[in-house]
Amino acid sequence: MSSPVLEIRDLTVSYQTEQGRLPALRDISLVVPEGEIVGIVGESGCGKSTLISAVIRLLSPNARIDGGSIRFKGDDLLGLAPERMRSLRGDEISTVFQDPMTSLSPVLTIGRQMADVQHRNDISRSARNARSQRMLERVGIPDTDAQLGRYPHQLSGGMLQRVAIAMALMAEPSLLIADEPTTALDATLEVQIIRLLQALQRDVGCSILFVSHHLGVIAELCDAVVVMYAGEVVESGATHDVLRHPRHPYTRRLLECDPARIAERTRVLPVIAGSLPDLGSLPGGCIFRERCLQRFARCAAQRPSLSGGSHRVACHLPEAVA
Repeated sequence: MSSPVLEIRDLTVSYQTEQGRLPALRDISLVVPEGEIVGIVGESGCGKSTLISAVIRLLSPNARIDGGSIRFKGDDLLGLAPERMRSLRGDEISTVFQDPMTSLSPVLTIGRQMADVQHRNDISRSARNARSQRMLERVGIPDTDAQLGRYPHQLSGGMLQRVAIAMALMAEPSLLIADEPTTALDATLEVQIIRLLQALQRDVGCSILFVSHHLGVIAELCDAVVVMYAGEVVESGATHDVLRHPRHPYTRRLLECDPARIAERTRVLPVIAGSLPDLGSLPGGCIFRERCLQRFARCAAQRPSLSGGSHRVACHLPEAVA
């Protein structure tokens, strides 16, 4: 395996609320190797967005990192001075968010915003515009000169997401964080964005941390996958191993809910019965046990640890750790 660009070990994050401490992430560990794409998948509320915010150190004021480490190319991000962290964002670590309409300013042209993200480059305005045009061409946007003069509301959702990707990759970062960048797009555009990310990742050579709830996208794009549930990692490994031979009951249930796997026509889509546990009052033992159809006495008494070789799983079932 190549050396890691991002290495997270035993990360624990909590929020202080009016009801008390809310443990959002507990003992999260994952590695993003150089030149690879690692996916994070799980239900809404599993902690994916909190994890991303912790990596780029943009957590809300009521958040607290209670333990663990986040290392980027060997540097401890949690120990960096704010000025150093700001210099990494955009240059070394770039982010593409789910909805470009909320991450792009509606009152500035595309060209102005693409020029502004190059503020650390000591080049002329015309050179910045030329560079912006080349990047738009790279992501497949036609008539680049005209597009630079338009405002976000004048572009389609797919084109806006391409603009956001172009801006994120402008500095050729070592790590690109993609936070559900295809969720707001239709199926055709989703495929186009996946192909675009694959091509750009090969060209730029960056690593990608790709967050999604769409298992099909994860299967198509990612080299490895991390499955999260209620703030914990329950399974991780090579995408082929995890999706073809899932060991954790939660992963198996997620796959059963994938519409692409439904063999017969039905009006009722499969779901995982129950709901996520209350993070303010976490149950003991296995975090998934209340919704697990295979639970037994040990699941309530002891929290399973994430163990195994390249395919790791947090489960007490004998077949899970075999």
